Amino acid sequence: MPSAPLSAGPPSCGGPVAKRQKTANGTSAPSSVVQTSRIFTPFRKTLGLVSPTPVPFSSIPLGKTTFQITTSVGRCLQTYDLRKGLNLVFLTRPQTEGDVTAIASWKDRVFAAWSGDGKNGVSVFKRGRKVDELEVPGDLDEPIHQVLIFGSWIVGCCSAKIVVWKSASYEYYTTLTPPRPGKRNANRVLSGISSMPTFLNKIFVGRDDGGVEIWNVSTGKLIYTILPPSSGCGGVTALQPAPALSLLAIAYASGLLIIHDVQADKAVVELNSGQSRKPRVDSITFRTDGLGAGGDGRRAGVMATAGTDTGDVTMWDLNDGGRVMGILRGAHNPPSAAGDRVSGGINKVEFLPGQPIIVTSGLDNAIKSWIFDETPYSAIPRILHSRSGHAAPVKRLHFLPVNSDGADTSGKWLLSAGGDRSLWAWSLRRDGQSTELSQGDVRKKAKKMGLLDTISQTTALEDLKAPEITCIATSLNRDGGMGAKAGPGSAVWTSNVGNGKKGAGDASSSAATGWESVVTGHKGDRLARTWFWGRKKAGRWAFETGDGGEVTSVAISPCGTFALVGSSLGSISMFNLQSGLLRQRFPARLTPAQAKKAKLQKARDAVTDNSHNPRRFGLGEGKHSKSVSGLAVDGLNRIVISCGLEGKLKFWDFATGQLVDEIDWSSATSTAGLRYHRPSDLIALSCGDLKIRVVDTETKKVIRELRGCVKEINDFCFSNDGRWIIAASADSIVRVWDLPTGHLIDAIRLQSVCTALAFSGTGEFLATAHVEGVGVNIWNNRTLFTHVPTRHITEAEITEVTAPVASGEGGQDLINAAFDGVANQENNDVDVAVSSMEQLSKDIMTLSLVPKSRWQTLLHLDLIKQRNRPKEPPKAPEKAPFFLSLTGSASGSEDAMRDALQITAAEKSRVMKMDRLGSESEFTILLREGGKTRNYTPFLTHLKSLTPSATDLEIRSLDPLKPYTELTHFVHALTSLLRRKQDYELVQAWMSVFLRVHGGSVGVAASEEEGGELVSALREWRAEQAIEGGRLGELLGSVVGVVGFLRGV
Repeated sequence: MPSAPLSAGPPSCGGPVAKRQKTANGTSAPSSVVQTSRIFTPFRKTLGLVSPTPVPFSSIPLGKTTFQITTSVGRCLQTYDLRKGLNLVFLTRPQTEGDVTAIASWKDRVFAAWSGDGKNGVSVFKRGRKVDELEVPGDLDEPIHQVLIFGSWIVGCCSAKIVVWKSASYEYYTTLTPPRPGKRNANRVLSGISSMPTFLNKIFVGRDDGGVEIWNVSTGKLIYTILPPSSGCGGVTALQPAPALSLLAIAYASGLLIIHDVQADKAVVELNSGQSRKPRVDSITFRTDGLGAGGDGRRAGVMATAGTDTGDVTMWDLNDGGRVMGILRGAHNPPSAAGDRVSGGINKVEFLPGQPIIVTSGLDNAIKSWIFDETPYSAIPRILHSRSGHAAPVKRLHFLPVNSDGADTSGKWLLSAGGDRSLWAWSLRRDGQSTELSQGDVRKKAKKMGLLDTISQTTALEDLKAPEITCIATSLNRDGGMGAKAGPGSAVWTSNVGNGKKGAGDASSSAATGWESVVTGHKGDRLARTWFWGRKKAGRWAFETGDGGEVTSVAISPCGTFALVGSSLGSISMFNLQSGLLRQRFPARLTPAQAKKAKLQKARDAVTDNSHNPRRFGLGEGKHSKSVSGLAVDGLNRIVISCGLEGKLKFWDFATGQLVDEIDWSSATSTAGLRYHRPSDLIALSCGDLKIRVVDTETKKVIRELRGCVKEINDFCFSNDGRWIIAASADSIVRVWDLPTGHLIDAIRLQSVCTALAFSGTGEFLATAHVEGVGVNIWNNRTLFTHVPTRHITEAEITEVTAPVASGEGGQDLINAAFDGVANQENNDVDVAVSSMEQLSKDIMTLSLVPKSRWQTLLHLDLIKQRNRPKEPPKAPEKAPFFLSLTGSASGSEDAMRDALQITAAEKSRVMKMDRLGSESEFTILLREGGKTRNYTPFLTHLKSLTPSATDLEIRSLDPLKPYTELTHFVHALTSLLRRKQDYELVQAWMSVFLRVHGGSVGVAASEEEGGELVSALREWRAEQAIEGGRLGELLGSVVGVVGFLRGV
């Protein structure tokens, strides 16, 4: 049942006084707002974060069997094991105090430099746990952007200074300050540092003016400066020592790349890519297994370079003056031409020591490993492992529904679509199962188009994918799983099957194995595309809108056979997912005969006055005049529901395509989105006036208007049971409304705007995506295990909550989250005065809230006692157990039993018991006080709280002697309750027991003068009983008649 309305007014309002919080010493404390959500708590970690920051990864060999790769995801580090396919093995906790700016791995430790809130530091982690911190000098006011560990030194490079620590004790040693060129207030002087194997205590420092300085960190002195080849080279962008002694690779901002002999101070090789525009190089690495160069790949001397300007990796053969031996095109996504759409570029490339494997990480939130093992030999490696996520913020979220065969997939899989044109499936149980749904061989397609043979700054492999997804619909009832077959020779996303011609699609294979179960609409595209969920790949069909407009909404029928596509120009088309054929349009297209008939009917209606009849819609009528913003199909495939931006909600016949009914809000607002909860047949619509309207599809009536959003509603959804509606708006607040009461029961303010959300089918999780991140946040639903009040909260009670973090710190599993903070929640709730409404109106009869079993047991208590009597009296034990004392009388002695029998006989008389105790019961005291004041409310409240046995005993204990005062007061109390029209059935039960027990006393009182008052009270009660009983009978008869009529209809 919905909760009773709550009141926060003063005690004079009629409600009970609110409870006060208790402190340790028992005194009351003022209420305080606890900054937590009433319903949701963070869950473990943020999904989809791999390498979303510009911080380069760090690698370390783990014995002789594998390597561990560590990446930064903000204030947390993630470590992956290469042998296990880049599976996540460690998350660092606790989080650093600021964002990580540099990473370095050394032995079994990972060093993370961080900066935030005016502080800088370096934390040391081991197997995901923080074990130490480096001693930071007090004058360190710059973030460290590179950490280098060699020999007995730890070196951190800032923008204008170099900090040195001892690696054995983590003790601060010294700070090196290179001279500033030109202006003293230049922001950045240093670009990077490196060391060389045979140069003891020496570091090489790249400068923004193109020079490379050699410093002795032990003495703190500048030894030498390597000048750039020319004045136009620009600053140093990368330094890397070569496997050959004394050789250092240096890259400049102009694109110049040289191999420099440090001892001779001269350039040995100047590399030229042969391109008119030399790409920027930000990372250099050398292959150390002695293979890869030459025509057959059997010579040493391979170098790889990459930069943030492109997503390509260039392979160099350093033999014979150096040449480009191959370019790995599209290793990562390049920077988007739009700037803010998709992040791209490569921030680090590294050959693993002694292995034909190269690891790359990019700004597209991905880390990949590549291997040189193709036969015949190829200078371009193939992909070995890949771990990635969205490269742009997530725009749409959708939990997969329950499978028709009862498989345990509900709540496990989450679909997400982002601005990078990708569709991802995230597993909430095992992170390694998450994958991107394939859109075909994009690299093969790019090769055919010639994109892999030329460098293009504007065309990325992502641009060959389908456009950005704007809407998703799923149904697994016909999904074929991994065994689904598309048919021989079936192409991906064939768009010529929507013309309705027979034989356009081959459905013979899919009929036996199942077909596509996911349909998506895309930004600026007139095609809706299908996907195989079981095979995690693109489907066969691309459904075109009927009027050539952009796809704005999609839906799938609950049977999983039909897909509906809504257009920006107002048309709705329905396709068969098995064959790909067009099956219906809404409204249906008319044949010439139907069009002529409809025209005649329209002319006839114009002459006839039909104002008193409900509106009827003809064939071909009712097309949306603006974009279709939402689509749904009811659970029985009878009604199609659509809404448009013009503000109309339409109901269509599924089979004929004819408009059945519509709700018109066009004069008041527009409808921007539709969500359908199939089990309850409720529709929620987000409207332009910032309200969410809930419509019952059976009655076609608005049952709720939910207010509270002050800015545009970005996304909203039903809870799994249809009780809540959760909405995210542009004011960074996620609100939860309770539909039975219409109350706003929870609202949380997040640090960034929530752009998409979804609620799992099991009710366990809420997923949210935000405008500034590429990850997906998961929240627990604590109401599965604990009660959450449904009282209405005000804007002042909206709490600011921190979203789940990448490290999972502060996150909890479902059960712990349910009970965490229950005490705080109770403290927040006790400050509200709850007014309980015992009676809706004084003109209606109200039944009792006392459980039915109580008064029914009271009526048959004698029978229950008779049935529960023992068949025979207890017998004394033949022999006492050995552990009982033998002194004194035995437990079963005759004297003890005689005493017990005497006490039992005495207890049979209530009067004797009262005399012995010398006190009266609360029942008698309250009854006597009620008789004096004529206010029996305290007495009746006490009587309702008694158990059936206690009630029977108290009624039997009423004094039956003259002048019958207690009996008279008891009858007056029941009569007062009848006059108030409350607890009708309870009054009947009490009076039944009273007359059964004291009927003889009543008969005697009727023949005596002293009993006149009792007889008068009983006559008064009988008159009230006749009035209320007759009225109740009339009401019951009326209700029975109405129910019978409705049943007959």
